[in-house]
Amino acid sequence: MAQDYYQILGLKKEASPEEIKKAYRKLALKWHPDKNKSAEAEKRFKEINQAYEILSDPQKKQAYDQYGQAAFSGGSPFGQNMGRQGPFTYSYSWGGGGDDFFGGFSDPFDIFESFFGGQSPFSRREQVPSYQINLSLKEAITGIEKEVEINGQKKTIKIPAGVDTGSHVRFKDFYLIVQVLPDNNFSRQGNDLVSTKKIGFKTAVLGGTVTITNLDDKEIKFRVRPGTDSGKIVRLRGYGAPKRVGSGRGDLYVRLEIETPKTLSRKQKEQIKNLEV
Repeated sequence: MAQDYYQILGLKKEASPEEIKKAYRKLALKWHPDKNKSAEAEKRFKEINQAYEILSDPQKKQAYDQYGQAAFSGGSPFGQNMGRQGPFTYSYSWGGGGDDFFGGFSDPFDIFESFFGGQSPFSRREQVPSYQINLSLKEAITGIEKEVEINGQKKTIKIPAGVDTGSHVRFKDFYLIVQVLPDNNFSRQGNDLVSTKKIGFKTAVLGGTVTITNLDDKEIKFRVRPGTDSGKIVRLRGYGAPKRVGSGRGDLYVRLEIETPKTLSRKQKEQIKNLEV
């Protein structure tokens, strides 16, 4: 049976942020494997850090209070994707609002040192080096194979589809931290994409079929209703970014802008004048 995070820290559910910090500090110092040489020290230390990671973060704490540990298992809004494509084995993780969330739980030694201002009172285990990689929005959405140079050595890596700024992609002996560059035509909000499509005045008045090309170069056709106003947003389900957990994709939101003609023939002007609107 899964342990209760409040119970691990010896707290009640109503515990304040300061009480959570105080309990964590006391227990983390007690059970740090470099100080406590008992057989269960490392296991207890990891449990304490897992509990603190969840309860110290308001968003994760709210999810835990509502759904329990199921909130951080597969299919939940939190967690880690792992997979294999060809010769590449990868994992990546995420968090809301720029929060880095490793594989369901961060490295407990990273949490510990971060809590103590980056200075551990004990010896530090060997760290896995991290490097930043810049990706276009298209590369982040569709995934890409790239050749990078790490410590003077060229390596071919596979970035899985759906990563976002702040995602950590772990390879055998290093991490890549993703930075997604701005795109001129699309913006991203979680798993959803947002774009703008200009439509003609005739289409806006009479309705019609409009085509937009998505980031993965697929043409998507959709109907525009007669009498559409400029600024109308159309939701295209399943054409967003690949979901970070489980299958499926987010949605694509298209904002319609009516393109007013700059020049009209005499006949066109007369036709517009005769419109009874």
